[in-house]
Amino acid sequence: MVFGQGDFRTRTEDRPSPPPLAVGDRLALGPLRATVEQLLDHPRFVSLIFDGTPDHIWAGLAHHGRPIQYAHIETPLALWDVWTRIAGPPVAFEPPSASFALDWHVLATLRERGTEFATITHAAGISSTGDDDLDRLLPFDEPYHIPEATACAIRRAKTRGGRVIAIGTSVVRALESAARGDEGVEAGEGLARQRLGPSSRLRIVDAILSGTHEPGTSHYELLRAFLDDATLLRTSVELDAGAYRTHEFGDSVFIEHVRLHDDLKSDAHE
Repeated sequence: MVFGQGDFRTRTEDRPSPPPLAVGDRLALGPLRATVEQLLDHPRFVSLIFDGTPDHIWAGLAHHGRPIQYAHIETPLALWDVWTRIAGPPVAFEPPSASFALDWHVLATLRERGTEFATITHAAGISSTGDDDLDRLLPFDEPYHIPEATACAIRRAKTRGGRVIAIGTSVVRALESAARGDEGVEAGEGLARQRLGPSSRLRIVDAILSGTHEPGTSHYELLRAFLDDATLLRTSVELDAGAYRTHEFGDSVFIEHVRLHDDLKSDAHE
């Protein structure tokens, strides 16, 4: 979320540099108070410790914070605007927007056709910040929680030769971080730290429903783990030609994993 009540129409790229901060500095963010715990690898990137209980902090975020606002959305967004139809706790910096394509009717139809649906909780990260130096640090670490029921559902799918379809890039990162071999994931809490890209071998996820992303963003790099560059480039050209929208409230793509790494491994043994 973006704190403060400034003009939402000011592009991130045009905002002035933040004031210099030091460890121990105190910040007032609306009703919340926080202490700078650590300076990270960029002036805009620090670790904070908030005062108060978790309920107090969540309430402060909900009342004072604002969702990340993209330029193609002309009206200011409220918290409920970015709450997906099947959402749980509001723990993302921006909405896990791939699931905007799903509602309870769609899920009921999928179940009627034998598709099993399971959930995880994850803090979906941002794909770009408007700051080139900061973008090079993306993706940030993303906490996640995988319920035991979801881990069991993935094992069943793998055992019977089914496919695991991730709804969004953050789900891919969480499941691949929690992978234990090629047949399942470990239930519980974890932290997705890896940067998935063309050299990554996907062990769990077979396909992804995702928003569209521009080449060069961390989310686009993740899609390179699914498809070869030529196909993705052709897709990007078609999306641009058709004036499809990227980011939140944009359009969606469904991408199946082309197992390039397995094919290359087989060729090496022949």
